[in-house]
Amino acid sequence: MLIIANWKAYVDTTEKAKKLFTSAKRLTQYADIALAMPHPYIGMCASGPKSKVSLAAQDVSISTGGADTGEVTASTLASLGVTYTIVGHSERRAKGEADEMILEKVKRLLAHNITPILCIGEKERDMDATYLNVVRAQITAVFSQLSQKERLSMVIAYEPVWAIGKTAAESIQPVELEEMVLYIRKVLGEYLPGKSASKVRVLYGGSAEPGNARALAGGSGVDGFLVGHASVDVPTFSALIKAVS
Repeated sequence: MLIIANWKAYVDTTEKAKKLFTSAKRLTQYADIALAMPHPYIGMCASGPKSKVSLAAQDVSISTGGADTGEVTASTLASLGVTYTIVGHSERRAKGEADEMILEKVKRLLAHNITPILCIGEKERDMDATYLNVVRAQITAVFSQLSQKERLSMVIAYEPVWAIGKTAAESIQPVELEEMVLYIRKVLGEYLPGKSASKVRVLYGGSAEPGNARALAGGSGVDGFLVGHASVDVPTFSALIKAVS
């Protein structure tokens, strides 16, 4: 299992960042863990002793450097040892980030050997299942513009917006997630021949908690989770990882 902890902006002190990083080190025996932290903390964690915890970023600039005040480039992230970077998160899309910019970010990351975690997902569901077209379009906008090698370097994070912030009971159910994973792999199969599509890891993000993570991981076909708020509480995050290990 690959578990990406998206700290978002919940962690606002170096003390808490250090505590979370230290606790994550003890959990690498159960799963592959990457911490997507605010940019200032990446350097702090990278400068310490080596560990099995992977460093991830929550976003990257389309800039390649130069006179771009405030931008953090893929080159900068690579120099810090960043392994993964989230792109196209629903919160970024809600602020106007379009598929064209997401594609540019993916290309910047791939050029520096950083694995993009492409977030996809519908805002709401309808009886006619037109939400599937939304998911297809988000995948197509990126994968249609990549080479075969680049496609195999991607990670997909399915995060249905309607499920975010819900309780485990109100969130997506295992059978629904299984159906979506199958659909996502079907779309990926249009860009990756044979069994290659199965090599692209598909994660789930959307109210994943210790109470529902085991059931969601059980038979859905997901390869891991993108965890938000639950990842910044040590006991909760630990329980979630142990539940799916």
